[in-house]
Amino acid sequence: MTDKKCDFEGKVALVTGGGSGIGKASVLKFASEGANVVIADLDKEMGVEVLESIKGQGVDGLFVHTDVSKKDQVQSLINKTVEKFGKLDMAVNNAGIAGGGFAAAAEYEEDMWQSVIDINLTGVWLCMKYELQQMLKQGSGSIVNMASILGLVGAESPAYVASKHGVVGLTKSAAISYAKQGIRINAVCPGYIDTPLLRAVMPPESDMEKAIVAAHPINRLGKTEEIAEAVAWLCSDAASFVTGHSMPVDGGYVAQ
Repeated sequence: MTDKKCDFEGKVALVTGGGSGIGKASVLKFASEGANVVIADLDKEMGVEVLESIKGQGVDGLFVHTDVSKKDQVQSLINKTVEKFGKLDMAVNNAGIAGGGFAAAAEYEEDMWQSVIDINLTGVWLCMKYELQQMLKQGSGSIVNMASILGLVGAESPAYVASKHGVVGLTKSAAISYAKQGIRINAVCPGYIDTPLLRAVMPPESDMEKAIVAAHPINRLGKTEEIAEAVAWLCSDAASFVTGHSMPVDGGYVAQ
């Protein structure tokens, strides 16, 4: 018997953007459930720090410095994962950027648009492409893509909204393609979560924070651990009949 909720003993998980925020929380959750975890991030210092923390939990891990918008780096990430662990059971495509804050489409900078699409959408597709190639060899696997409530509703952040709507559509398309091959693909759509990425543009106790909190019926920001719980459940056998789903974890934001 085990008291673990998901019981990932002996499984291998990959988390992009695993050095901080939701990615870090997901890494820690997988490790707490017995999984060996590969951490991909652009920030080597933070990634290695998370790696050391999970090794203290009695599981193994690997950090791979990765820019998810670069094909060769994504291929290398999957190759290194399989070289070390022999397989890839679960993947969380979480790496992303905010993209220049709020602006109407006519005022949005072209360079920023391309950067956001390259990382948030093309990066997810590239990771899925090579994760799927490995999972098809195994005949099984689970992928969770990190979308957003702004993949379900609109806001004056054109590139971010477009990229996250794209992630939702990409998730549905791929889920249909690979359901019969034993691979499940879902997305999580977080509300506003208390992360370093959000805090970089939203100081505590600011008018902006008060407005964002008030937009959630639960009347608070979400916690990274709450998103990690949803990620882990979607990857687990408890969600064995769930694929192509975009799950809001948003304090009621999109229910309004």
